[in-house]
Amino acid sequence: MDASALGIDLTADNAIVWRDGRLYLLDQRLLPQQADFLPLEEVRAVADAIRDMVVRGAPAIGISAAYGVALAARHRFRANPVDWKTAIAADLETLARSRPTAVNLFWAIERMGARIVALPEGDPEPALLAEARRIHEEDVEANHRMGDLGAALIEGATAVITHCNAGALATGGYGTALGVIRSAFRDGKIQRVYADETRPWLQGARLTAWELERDGIPVSLMVEGAAAARMRAGGVGWIIVGSDRIAANGDLANKIGTYGLAVAARYHGLKFMVAAPTSTIDMKVPSGELIPIEERAAEEIFHCGGRRVATEGVDAWNPVFDVTPAGLVDAIVTEKGVVLNPDRAKMEALMGG
Repeated sequence: MDASALGIDLTADNAIVWRDGRLYLLDQRLLPQQADFLPLEEVRAVADAIRDMVVRGAPAIGISAAYGVALAARHRFRANPVDWKTAIAADLETLARSRPTAVNLFWAIERMGARIVALPEGDPEPALLAEARRIHEEDVEANHRMGDLGAALIEGATAVITHCNAGALATGGYGTALGVIRSAFRDGKIQRVYADETRPWLQGARLTAWELERDGIPVSLMVEGAAAARMRAGGVGWIIVGSDRIAANGDLANKIGTYGLAVAARYHGLKFMVAAPTSTIDMKVPSGELIPIEERAAEEIFHCGGRRVATEGVDAWNPVFDVTPAGLVDAIVTEKGVVLNPDRAKMEALMGG
């Protein structure tokens, strides 16, 4: 359904919308050519939307899952008002299986699950919907806070490089990495953004460039292979990215290609910043080596723009994420504060032990 037909203002960062008992997700597979929303009324449809990349980005996945729990509670309660709490466990598992790497998904499910346990008898949907909305609103507030904290680290007018999409589309609104970029541009600290196109789903080309152009922030698109040459040419001060999971020692998983950017940044003497909410930090995982890395179908890299570009008969390796060691990270920016040169002790201090 077209955004204008729904009366949804995309300039207000409304990629996840609850209206009239339905969850509407902006179908990011169609951007920038089409701005269509998928109406969802069942938890399995929400899980499919997460798995099929209708919605992507760790915070946005968590928010969508939270609304999915509210939908699941509606159906389970109507089917069996007495035993719905037992039945909904299968729905939580369905959501949990949709994507393995983004820890925000599991964080949101756990938070909604705790709310379910505490609920009294009666219709659970209003309370769970209110909790999902709180998760959504808290994420937007956290992004604005991160934006200001990250912008404060940038000393003078410079250009930056970003990878994948960590903007309003990947969050509840404003963005993590793009939240920092938006705040820094507002403060006159960023002159231009170089956005990697981000194969194979082209999130940089389709989503990041789309967001920045709409905000009037100068953006130049480039293939990932051009990033090191762009650093060497000068004028770039920071690499700014988001994250899908941060381990207890500060290692982080992000879109494949992030590790290479961090290595190149260190060689060229540039700073590397990660912007992510504390819900992305997984203190149960000691290091990045233990973060599960999702692999997707080889067909995704055999094709581009709906047309096969790879020769027949070849194999492919298609990891969605890579792990960047904490030793290559200059700053992790969260809504609770900034961790410079992260290690386990500093991460524990941030997270309260």
